[in-house]
Amino acid sequence: MLPTVIPEGYAPMLNLYDTQRAIGLLKRLFEDRLGASLNLRRVSAPLFVEASTGLNDDLNGVERPVSFDVPDAGRDAQVVHSLAKWKRMALHRYQFSVGEGIYTDMNAIRRDEELDNLHSVYVDQWDWEKVIAPRDRTIAYLQNTVKTIVEALADTQTTLRSVYPQLTTVPTIDRNVSFVSAQELEDRWPDKTPKERENLWVKDHPTTFVMGIGAPLKSGKPHDGRAPDYDDWDLNGDILIWNSVLGQAFEISSMGIRVSPESLDRQLTAANRDYRRDLPFHKALLNGELPLTIGGGIGQSRVSMLLLGKAHIGEVQASIWDPQTIEACQDAGVILL
Repeated sequence: MLPTVIPEGYAPMLNLYDTQRAIGLLKRLFEDRLGASLNLRRVSAPLFVEASTGLNDDLNGVERPVSFDVPDAGRDAQVVHSLAKWKRMALHRYQFSVGEGIYTDMNAIRRDEELDNLHSVYVDQWDWEKVIAPRDRTIAYLQNTVKTIVEALADTQTTLRSVYPQLTTVPTIDRNVSFVSAQELEDRWPDKTPKERENLWVKDHPTTFVMGIGAPLKSGKPHDGRAPDYDDWDLNGDILIWNSVLGQAFEISSMGIRVSPESLDRQLTAANRDYRRDLPFHKALLNGELPLTIGGGIGQSRVSMLLLGKAHIGEVQASIWDPQTIEACQDAGVILL
């Protein structure tokens, strides 16, 4: 557990009911804008998947999924950590063509999450995935997609402010995206932690995409953990926005061009996950049966916090909190949903 810190002098810009209304509005605005910009269709998604399929995401490889048995089906199920693999399989099943994609609400339980201002055991995000051509597996295509997402976010903020003028004091999202690699950050600040490097960079570049996450850097350590079987570690990254309320870099999206059969083969071995080769998803991918895709997740609660100027994720979602968090928020007059 990490400490919850409410900034001195912090006061919510919207009351409890207006906060709920604004969350509903911004979610509709953003997903409509995102879907139109990236040519995505809305679909339904599972809350849990069969454990034996290999469809669940193991994140950093240490988080324990919430598991349960389904007696009538004779199967074991896991609550999803993310839908990274499920989406790609869905595009294959739906027979989508190049340039077409899907988006959905992803709701997950991450029981091992450390609780603080930004993290909860309940995760809600927009998960999206799009079919691409072999020629699109480039840094340029990835960066153009990042710019499109940032534009959708900035447009949402503009409309939201017209409805809630109180939010004009929230800093305007910078539409100019700074692109920097994790290795460049390590080279510049070798004695800092990855999070410290992000804070130093994003403070001066308030909208940033940090590229190349998952593979070891020159130091021998990765910038951050990334499962080996969905993103291509050479073609992925995180969108970070400077959060002025909390005074830190604020991740709103993890995304990337997905592994090809060749990069999956390479990354499974590098991550010591060769045993996954016989799982249905991985076998299909290695055999070239799944489409090439790009995709990611965009945190719904994170976007709500950012656009509404909130200091704690519990102000925009309902979850379970430790006594220290509850006490810190009560002392600061912060209402947890």
